[in-house]
Amino acid sequence: MAGLIDQADGTRRRPEEAIERARQAWQASMLRPIDELAGRLRALDPAGIARRSGSVFDGRTLELRYWQSTVRLLWPELSAVHAEDGKACATFDQAMLLYYLDAADGAPLAGHWIGYRELPDGGFYHQAYQGYSGDRLALAFGDHPQELQRAAEALGGEATDALGTLAYVFKPLPRIRLAAVLWPGDEELRARGAVLFDAASSHYMTTDGLALLGGGLAGRLARRAPPA
Repeated sequence: MAGLIDQADGTRRRPEEAIERARQAWQASMLRPIDELAGRLRALDPAGIARRSGSVFDGRTLELRYWQSTVRLLWPELSAVHAEDGKACATFDQAMLLYYLDAADGAPLAGHWIGYRELPDGGFYHQAYQGYSGDRLALAFGDHPQELQRAAEALGGEATDALGTLAYVFKPLPRIRLAAVLWPGDEELRARGAVLFDAASSHYMTTDGLALLGGGLAGRLARRAPPA
């Protein structure tokens, strides 16, 4: 199971004590009902799923963007493959895609940002989430804030001035927006970071799933940071 957790940020690494155990528990709880999710989706109109989720249904597959790749889910099997080469998606990615399609209700983007504690039931795990998302950004880029731009642009991020500091917006899924934010430190204050969510995100993913997307974004960015 730890290998699946590690894939949240597109890589594999050894578990990291309490924070990793928290992610592991979230991941395990999400993987168990995959078959139930697929069965529930098969009972729905695939064209309606596509309309609500920002996907495209061509009569045989649901196609959508997932991070920087295009993926296809065969219908009605709902097995996910990469459009570029036809290879099967990892189990982690399969789970995230099914959760997204199941939750999607077509709500418009809210246009403002919220923290993890403001998501449904997010307050209890806010500190753990901050540890492997915002704190990880601050550790990776606090001494080199200019490098965040390079890392963000390499991952398809777009700069925004809506948050009044160094901030970049990402779309891991068609209707989920994340913002990676860095407040550079100085002689008196340490650098701070955060990974925020468009306020409509809970219309498209469970709170646990959003934690994994946010932590995954921080990990993907941190891998592009300059060596410590």
